[in-house]
Amino acid sequence: MAHYSRREFLKTSLAAAAIAGATPRILRAGLPLPATREAATDWVTLGKSGVKVTRLAFGTGTFSGQVQRDLGQDQFTRLVRYAYDQGIRFFETAESYGDMHRMLGIALQGLPRDTYRLMTKVTTRSGADPQQKIDELRKLANTDYFDIVLLHWQHEPTWPTDSLRWQDGISEAQAKHAVLSHGASVHGLPALRRFPGDDWLQVAMIRMNHKGVRMDAEDYATDGLGDVSEVVGYVKQVRKERMGVISMKLVGEGQFTSREDRQAAMRFAFRNAGVDSVTVGYKNAAEIDEAIENLNLALA
Repeated sequence: MAHYSRREFLKTSLAAAAIAGATPRILRAGLPLPATREAATDWVTLGKSGVKVTRLAFGTGTFSGQVQRDLGQDQFTRLVRYAYDQGIRFFETAESYGDMHRMLGIALQGLPRDTYRLMTKVTTRSGADPQQKIDELRKLANTDYFDIVLLHWQHEPTWPTDSLRWQDGISEAQAKHAVLSHGASVHGLPALRRFPGDDWLQVAMIRMNHKGVRMDAEDYATDGLGDVSEVVGYVKQVRKERMGVISMKLVGEGQFTSREDRQAAMRFAFRNAGVDSVTVGYKNAAEIDEAIENLNLALA
């Protein structure tokens, strides 16, 4: 016969009571009983890319990486390792984020490569060689491969044809296993409208929050609000086409100073828009803890 401490008995009794109380409501709603509770650090598959990432990512591009660079290497490394230890295993950066590839490579050094995912975004400038650029960024990040490479800051409606040379270069790198999957991030509705129906895209990075702050509008460079409902509509369209969707601007590029707004943005991204994963930039451990808690609450 098993022996239980008083604390274990109380925990078991409370859990049973909670399930008993919740079950009739679930059954009345006609919903199946959830097998497990979803969490911020769960691994999810990004659509047809087949790449698995954690729902919550570690972003290194707050004000183009300035916030993370200003931490200095030692403090940044401690922050990356703290996120890793809390279960965040998806790290993202970009060519335009200054020194962040090198800093991130140092921070992740020594960790088993198959325990985390790494995404970069390339600037599709003319005259640059895509293969050479990807190799350069891999060397800086101290990695043999990127799990995801995105075309960065596509802001013209003609980007699908303008970037063909870069698409071909990324596909070549994928054939050599230097890249595992690919996609694009856009700014502005004219560019975003080209996402649905694009056969090359496996992963779509789309700005998202409940207020439209720093989201897509007709003018990609506007300081005004984006069109939330139209953006959400495109998220749902590309999800139907089995693209993985990663969201950014969850805190309105730092403009959401209230915890309530940050929680609402996280809830909106997952419950209303239906994104797969979100990336947030951090400057201290408390922000990591809060983001995990906010996403756990959004998923509850």
